[in-house]
Parts: sequence; structure tokens; C-alpha cells
Amino acid sequence: MLVELRAENYAVIDHAIASFGPGLNLLTGETGAGKSILVDALALLMGGKSSGELVRHGAEKAVVSCVFASTTGAEAILEENGIDAEGAEVILRREILSNGKGRVFVNNQPATVAVLKQLAPELALVHAQTETHSSFDSMQQRILLDRFAGISLDAVDRAYAGWRTAQTRLNDLLQGEQDRLRMVDLWTYQRKEIEQAQLQAGEDEALETEKRVLANSEKLYAAAMGAFEQLYEGDASAESSLRSALRGVEELARFDARFAESAQQLAGARAIASDIAVALRDYAQSIDSSPERLAEIEDRLALLDRLRKKYGKTVAEVIAFGEDVTRKLAEVEDRDGILKALRAELDRTAAEYRKAASALSAERKVAAQRLAELAETQINSLAMKVRFEVAVASSDQEATWTAAGWDEVQYLIATNPGEPLKPLVDIASGGELSRVLLALKVAVEQTSSKINRKSTPRTLVFDEIDIGIGGRAAEAVGQKLKALGRAQQVLCVTHLPQIAAFADQHLVVEKREKDGRTQTRIRVLDDRARTHEVARMLSGAKVTDTSLQHATQMIAASR
Repeated sequence: MLVELRAENYAVIDHAIASFGPGLNLLTGETGAGKSILVDALALLMGGKSSGELVRHGAEKAVVSCVFASTTGAEAILEENGIDAEGAEVILRREILSNGKGRVFVNNQPATVAVLKQLAPELALVHAQTETHSSFDSMQQRILLDRFAGISLDAVDRAYAGWRTAQTRLNDLLQGEQDRLRMVDLWTYQRKEIEQAQLQAGEDEALETEKRVLANSEKLYAAAMGAFEQLYEGDASAESSLRSALRGVEELARFDARFAESAQQLAGARAIASDIAVALRDYAQSIDSSPERLAEIEDRLALLDRLRKKYGKTVAEVIAFGEDVTRKLAEVEDRDGILKALRAELDRTAAEYRKAASALSAERKVAAQRLAELAETQINSLAMKVRFEVAVASSDQEATWTAAGWDEVQYLIATNPGEPLKPLVDIASGGELSRVLLALKVAVEQTSSKINRKSTPRTLVFDEIDIGIGGRAAEAVGQKLKALGRAQQVLCVTHLPQIAAFADQHLVVEKREKDGRTQTRIRVLDDRARTHEVARMLSGAKVTDTSLQHATQMIAASR
């Protein structure tokens, strides 16, 4: 649900804030006050095109922002794009500079127009006069039909994913076959070179350590034996001194128990010194000063260095490279077997997709007939005389396969008797299309709420839906908007009192002049002000007692 919409230095609006509630929200006001501009501002926040011409004259930039109640789907989109959630709200903001450049923020974090377009289906569908035709494309028509029938795309989506995976694997093998054949000689040489080296993971580090020992064997032997002498062998060795000291302390401990622990500590120190001395002697005796072994290690390290330069930074990476080359050679050698398996997998997944897509098409065609009948009845109650049809064209050619099936859904309409049916978006005017969409939405929501037991979270916005109608037809439009508002939030710009009387929340857009500039403000009307506004719409600039009485009756009747 849209909670708030703000516009600053946008077109003729200097600064305006509109707060909305659930149900049917109607915007009224004098012509040129900025009602449709507010709808255009919301369309901009849904990812619409921006322009420097939208910046109010004399300002450096225009800022439009809005607050929506968050949905589970919106939160998932934010997470996919690395944007933190803001509790139960989604905050959108666009800044447009006078040079045409701009910035996008979602929850006060930098974002892109692409993110706004991803969020739009979860938050609002805007039928502005400038946006209606482009927003109701073939995909939107298919989505509306699927919602009407409560159709799930899960089975087709899974089947399509499986088929695409199998097709990709087969194509990769076929397209890379010539390259693989050209590379066989190289891969064979690389495998042989790596296999002959008989590599062991981590051996380079062990050899480097052994090399350092061999290269410094004399220094190491002297250091080890020198330490051994100091600890154990020499006349003044540490072990000898500790032994003498231990005898003295033990003698003290015989007479004074306080020295018992000190004796134990000295005994431990003597044992430690002895153990270290033995380890030093053994290490010194193990040192191999063989020049032959040193040369052997250096040759091995040179081989490892050469292999690392060619195949990886570490011995482990060289080993992994060799395993990968071996796998590629196995694929070449077993090409026929692999191709056969991949083609069988592709045939199996294609059959699964055809089965799922065929079932989906049959379901859609049955639903299309029911939707066409309901929609035609609804449309003709809105001051129109039309024939309406929902066409579902199916093609099992692979080029038409998608995760949503292979159908193209198109809404066809004939607005005058004797005329052939043509695509809705090609022949309907902006006002007619808005009314058709309203009728479709009412038919879909009334049916889908019975199927799904819930309504879409999307806010529906209609601009100038009352063009070319009046009287009883206008009252019928108001009734349908009211019915649609029971299931979801609806925003509508209207000039007709018959429609305004049905509002759950009535907002008036006003303009005034201050310091030689036009200013716009938006007010939420209480019951008294609402009656006065409907009366103004009935009688014009001068509100009479008769128009007030009539307005009161209209509002009471709408309830």
C-alpha cells in the first residue's frame, strides 16, 4: 500500500505531500492544479523515464519520493540487490537534475532505475495517461490472465530450467568440439609432463626446508653441538650445575619442608635440560652434508618451479590442472558416449517441458474464454459498447519456449459495431484503455480473491479514467472502483462528482499564487470539506445550497 507521496520542484509543483489510506483514494481539483502530475511522479518512482524538463523553472533539481508498506516479494528483491530493508516500509526517492542526470535511492541507499522496475510489480501498477499503453504489454496481459485463473507456473518453470541446462551442456560440447580436437596434442603433452613429475602436494615446502638445512649444514652442526656441550657435556654444563644445586636443595628439604617444592622444580629443570641436550645431539648427528643430495633437491625444486610457472601457483594447482586435462582428454575419447547421454537428457527434458507447457496452454484457453465474457460485461457497463476477446496463441517451436510457457496472450477489442477485433493497445484511447483495465481488474480481483483467498499487494493507480463519460456510466465507474478498493488500494484522479462520492479517502489538489509563482498543496478532506468539494464539482465555482444537498445525497447513497 502507498502510504505517502512527495514532490519537490517537480513540474509546476514547488512542494507537495500526499498521504494515502487503504481502499479507494480519489484526487480532485481544478484543471491544471497538478493532479496528473502527481500520478506521473509516482510512475517515475516505478522506473519511468526522467528528463531535465521535469525540473521546476529556476530550481537546480526535482525530488520525488514515496513510502510503501513492504511485501515479502519486495524484501526478496531488495536482498537480491544488496539493499537493506527498512522495517515494514520501502522508501523510494529519485532526484532529477536540470541537465537531465539523476540519482536513485531505495531505503536511503544508492540504487538504480533497474531496481525500481523490479520493485514496481510488487508495489504499484500506474495507469497514467502517458504510461498506460507501454505498461500493459503482452507480458502484463498474460500475468493478468494467470492471476484470474489462479494458474501456477512452478511446473513449467522447473521443466524449462531443466531443458535449458541440458541444452547448454550439449551446445557447449558441440561448439567446443573443434577446439578440443586442436588441443588434444597439447593436452596429451601436458598430462605426460605432469604425470612424469609424480608430484606430491606440499613437497615444494618440505624440499625448501631440507635445502636450507643442507646448504647450512656446517653452521647447523656447530650450533647444535655447541648448545649440546653447554647443556650436558662440558665441565661447567647446565646439567652439571643443576645436579649440584639439586643435591644442596634436597639436603635443605630434609630439614625444612619449604624447600621440597623447589627441589622438585630443579629436578624438572634438570630433566628438561637433559631432553633438549639429547635432541640437539641427535639433530647434529642426523645432518647430511652430502653435496649430491643438495644437488638432487635443487634439481627437483627447479622442475617444480618450471611446472608452477606453466600450470599453477602451487604444486596443488599443478596437480589440479593435470586432473582437468585428463578429464578433457577422457571426454574427447568418449565423445560419442557423452553426446549420446546429453542428447537423451535433452530429449527427456524437452518432453517434460512440452507436457507442462501443453497443460498450461489448455488451462489458459479455458480461462481466457471465461475472462473475456466477464470483462466484456464489465466494460459495457462503463459507457462503452464493445466486443472483447482474450486470444491465447500457442507455438511449440523451441524459439517460443519460456519459463512462463509458450503462449502469447493478447486482448482484442472492437469498440464499434461491425469493426473487426484488434489488439487493445492499438485502438483504445487513453481514457478507454483505463476503463477497460478497470473492468478487467474488477473481473480478475473478484474471481482471484475467491480462488486464492487473498488480494494482490499492488496499489492500482488510474488517471483520468472518466474521460468521455458521465451520468449513470460515471456512477458505474465509481461503483467498480469502490469494489476494487475492497481488495486492494486504489488511487484515481477524477473530475466527476459521481465518482468522487465513492471515495474512502478524498484528497483535493489546489494551486495558489505567491510572490508571482504558482504553488501546489494537497489536503485530505474531512466529511464537511468533502461534501463541499463534491458540491463544487457539481455546480462549478459557486457552491449553492442545492448542490450541497445533492452532494450530501450522493455521498450517502455511495455508502
